[in-house]
Amino acid sequence: MTTAHPLRTIEAHEFDAFARMITTAYGQGGREGALRNARSSIEPGRTLAAYDGRDIVGGAGIYGRTMTVPGALVPVAGITLVAVLPTHRRRGILTAMMRGQLTELHETGGEPIAALNAAEATIYGRFGYGIASHLAALHIDKPTVALRPDVDLGAGTVRLLTADQARPSLEKVHDTARRQTVGWVDRTEKYWNARLHDAEHVRDGANALRVVLHTDPGGAATGYALYRSKGATAHIVEVVVVGRWAYASLWHYFLNLDGHDHLTYEGAPDEVLPHLLADPRAARTTLVDNLWVRLVDVERALAARRYTAALDVVLGVEDAFCPWNAGRYRLYADSFTVTCERTRSRPDLRLTTTELASAYLGGPTLSALAATGRIEELRPGAVAAASRAFRGEREPFHLSGAAFPAF
Repeated sequence: MTTAHPLRTIEAHEFDAFARMITTAYGQGGREGALRNARSSIEPGRTLAAYDGRDIVGGAGIYGRTMTVPGALVPVAGITLVAVLPTHRRRGILTAMMRGQLTELHETGGEPIAALNAAEATIYGRFGYGIASHLAALHIDKPTVALRPDVDLGAGTVRLLTADQARPSLEKVHDTARRQTVGWVDRTEKYWNARLHDAEHVRDGANALRVVLHTDPGGAATGYALYRSKGATAHIVEVVVVGRWAYASLWHYFLNLDGHDHLTYEGAPDEVLPHLLADPRAARTTLVDNLWVRLVDVERALAARRYTAALDVVLGVEDAFCPWNAGRYRLYADSFTVTCERTRSRPDLRLTTTELASAYLGGPTLSALAATGRIEELRPGAVAAASRAFRGEREPFHLSGAAFPAF
């Protein structure tokens, strides 16, 4: 790895300089205070910076997290806070940082997959990241919207609480839900601190964060929602449920929220809210890319998840950015076993790690990718069989959450 701008991990005392570089690169000077809040959660030893003399001119960080993938929980390197100063772009700094991160993960036996939320959709494909999930950006004009009359709200209770009052329940509900939802990651104490951080400079002109908690008749927490109001619009930050009636009850709360004409929410690509509405079209939806995934180690990544159908396929894998992944792999899966091993056998499919990354969480199908010409079928039926096995029960969805730009 060579660059005119040396790369190394930052020291703890360099965080303010790193934060200034990030906010300057993104033109968000007012966000510096929010980034300082990240001091408690950032991992300096995994935060790479590019230097011009003593000045930090670029950077990229990693948060070590655990992600729910089909049938398993897998360590994931959450790539975050990626930026290069405008004065130093087009000099190979970003490429060097991306290669440095992935090479270190490979050489140290670190997380087998990396993932990120992309500020721009044209950046990360060249580094082997593929779009693995989408989100539905919902906009609802509330005065014209109502739940179907047959929707059962159950006998639970919805209450407004402070974040401190609700936090133990929030943590419990979230931890249960994230283990059941492909694409979600764990949220330890430092990430909860960031999620609930509510200083005025992180509100973007909205009012304080509000917490709505749903409990069942026995008093157990079964769902919650976080939201902020800005003018006549309620911006719903996240909705997390584990109980039968919690989802409908929380949305009933929002649809009957006085003084608000509009609701916005970024939910799962197969969000079920439209199915609860008398007029399903009332929830206007825009589908956008959500989580980008990169296979750091093909063998470990493919062996870590489970598959929805039996599979025995040889993959001819190409990887120009991480050449250690290139080769042939036999992927075998049945009801009890998953193995992925290098082989000399003739490949059934030829593809790159980008296609495997897109399909990894069970979202975009290998069949759809093959239709674009990005996968070559060398054995008839191999695409259909692999596509069925990789596919998940529901669309994957990454619930992001922090008061600063982060994974």
